[in-house]
Amino acid sequence: MATTAAPFGATEGGRVERMGRRALVRVRSIFGAPTLNAALLTGTTLFLVVFGLVMVLSSSSVESYVAGGSFFTDFVKQAAFASIGVVVMLVAARLPAATWQRVAWIGILLGIALQVLVFTPLGFGANGNRNWIGVGGFSLQPSEFVKVALCVWLAMIMTRKQKRLDSFWQVWIPAAPVAGLSIGLVLLGSDLGTVVIMVALSFGALWFAGVKWWHLLLPVAALVVLAVPVVLSSASRVRRITAFLQGCTDADYYSGCWQQLHGTWALSAGGLFGVGLGNSRAKWNWLPEADNDYIFAIIGEELGLLGAVVVLALFALLAWTLLRIVRQARLQMTRVVTGAAMVWLVGQALVNIGVVLGLLPVLGVPLPFISSGGSQLIAALLIVGVVLSLERVDNPRARGEELTVSRVRPRAAARV
Repeated sequence: MATTAAPFGATEGGRVERMGRRALVRVRSIFGAPTLNAALLTGTTLFLVVFGLVMVLSSSSVESYVAGGSFFTDFVKQAAFASIGVVVMLVAARLPAATWQRVAWIGILLGIALQVLVFTPLGFGANGNRNWIGVGGFSLQPSEFVKVALCVWLAMIMTRKQKRLDSFWQVWIPAAPVAGLSIGLVLLGSDLGTVVIMVALSFGALWFAGVKWWHLLLPVAALVVLAVPVVLSSASRVRRITAFLQGCTDADYYSGCWQQLHGTWALSAGGLFGVGLGNSRAKWNWLPEADNDYIFAIIGEELGLLGAVVVLALFALLAWTLLRIVRQARLQMTRVVTGAAMVWLVGQALVNIGVVLGLLPVLGVPLPFISSGGSQLIAALLIVGVVLSLERVDNPRARGEELTVSRVRPRAAARV
């Protein structure tokens, strides 16, 4: 009986299909079986990072050229930090979930130790805040990594005390002393914006852990009372809050209102569609921190209302995805870390955007994933990696898909 050979195209097509399946199995074996939550979280995060790189290039180009004769200096640095951060996120996402409970104490103690170094000769300040350390030409903002440590450490404590959270003292010991020390060290450096975010994520961790709301009332009241002398202790803070409450006068133009007013003018100049990417006028030394705290103003100016709405929609998607993970989580550790991360990232984004829009007094916090700054970007990507790690082992669908992949691998290898 005569036989006919398979068409060349069919043979090649089958080979390509088998190679694709083999590659998919390898990717799944390295990074875990994909779930909708993981895909949404990873995709949204990476889109924000790429979008941020584009906006950092646009908003920092003028000052980069003035400082060093190149439009790309700050962009190249930010791209390097983004590359490191993405690698850190992927590595963290693949670590076993039990790792985070084991390293929680080490992480918080290391974070506190680094924050203490801010007040040594290694530390230095900028814009009235002493919150950085510098070694060999490299600088680090320890408070950003203290945020990560707080999320993981509080989750570990709330997990171990899960059955004793009805007791006020069980909730706050040792959570209050350790978190208070971490936040107090940042406050000593006068970085009030970071302190606000750290306080918020700490209470967010307790809330998602299932702590009774009346157990949170007394600490909240104490913090409100403590906030009054903290604000009054700084003339700069008083000016900013006064300008926010009473409005800007001509006398305030060069002191407390310059940044706020120029940020508002940049947003208003954008209109619906913006003046075009790279065409901002405010970045020509009119708007301080154009690539950092006020990058949302440059987004509004260059990309218009549509660009600003896209950013808001991305953070809304990020919040929705993290809430999905919280709702579907079976483990206390996953719920608390994810909830705290959501309060941190989305809350900080809302504070940053609220400041730029004039809805809040100037606090000085970056827009997560988008503003320039290596420490904040790497820390934000790290906490996303931690959430992905916990979600990967907590999600029943993920475990089922990993089992399916392990069963398919020998047959896929045999066909190749």
